[in-house]
Amino acid sequence: MQSVVVHQGGNITVEDKAIPVLGAPDDVLVRVAYSGLCGSDIPRIFANASHYYPITLGHEFSGYVVSTGDEIHDLQEGDAVACVPLLPCFQCEECRKEAYSQCKHYQFIGSRSNGGHAEFVVVSRKNLFKLQDNSSLLQSAFLEPVTVGLHALKLAGGCRGKEVIVVGAGTIGQLIIQVASALGAKSVTAIDINPQRLDLALNTGAHYGFNSAHLDAENIRQKTHERRFNQLIVETAGTPQTVALALDIAGPKAQIALVGTLHKDLTLSATTFGHILRKELTLLGSWMNYSAPWPGSEWQQAAQLFAEKKLNLEPLIASLGDPQTFVREVTALAGKPMTGKILLDMTGS
Repeated sequence: MQSVVVHQGGNITVEDKAIPVLGAPDDVLVRVAYSGLCGSDIPRIFANASHYYPITLGHEFSGYVVSTGDEIHDLQEGDAVACVPLLPCFQCEECRKEAYSQCKHYQFIGSRSNGGHAEFVVVSRKNLFKLQDNSSLLQSAFLEPVTVGLHALKLAGGCRGKEVIVVGAGTIGQLIIQVASALGAKSVTAIDINPQRLDLALNTGAHYGFNSAHLDAENIRQKTHERRFNQLIVETAGTPQTVALALDIAGPKAQIALVGTLHKDLTLSATTFGHILRKELTLLGSWMNYSAPWPGSEWQQAAQLFAEKKLNLEPLIASLGDPQTFVREVTALAGKPMTGKILLDMTGS
């Protein structure tokens, strides 16, 4: 089979590998249809941040069941599935408290084991979400990133009737914008420094868009003054500047859900820190996308949004191609920001 393999030093190759075999009675062999590149994969490729090398990445994939272990009775050959990448131990105290994202002994597809950037992959049954009949496999490769945003909204008690502000309009931000609009937000505002991202957000669900490269926090706060109450601000960019911006523009008693992962230390001015106290802000940390019963209501909700055709995913795709095309597109990212979802298409393999 063809597999996209990442070697230490950022070298990416397409290699012929043996088709993996079932190793446990709860294993499933999946033929991959589509597999997306996640922003978290970038340091694994270019900054030697993977747990081991060589490795096949990919935790946002969809495909078909080829065969199953003896303990599997709810999946059969031909069933369409999507990857649920986290594999908690289900035994530690965190897991028993249903805090799966805090499991101390977890595995993760496409990070701690080979993932979906290949024709075939073997995973545990617990790592698969069975898709509804007639589901789009291309759309279902977005299932995992959609649930990231849904998890943050779940922690915030939902978004219906709220003034939602999304700081950072990358792929996760764009998905949250669409989801919030679909789930009844009173308004949705996008903030980014990229005008193309803002245009996309305004075309796919945002009511307002502000370029924070041109407008400072005070200007944005003035422009959102009429919508300052019942705010839910979702920070997805993961930079010290955007975290501070979220705090600075927040209205009274706003909720701030922190989704983006910081890679630099965060230092807040006394004034910005004072906003947390004086405005009585609620800060929510959101990590991954799981709840109980496993893998969580976020996954069912995402599948329902797909079934109801509430999300427009096509504009988010920057590239869709075979393994060689995928490798060229990923290699070209070295030192550059992602401008959309890069997807591996294995349907022609």
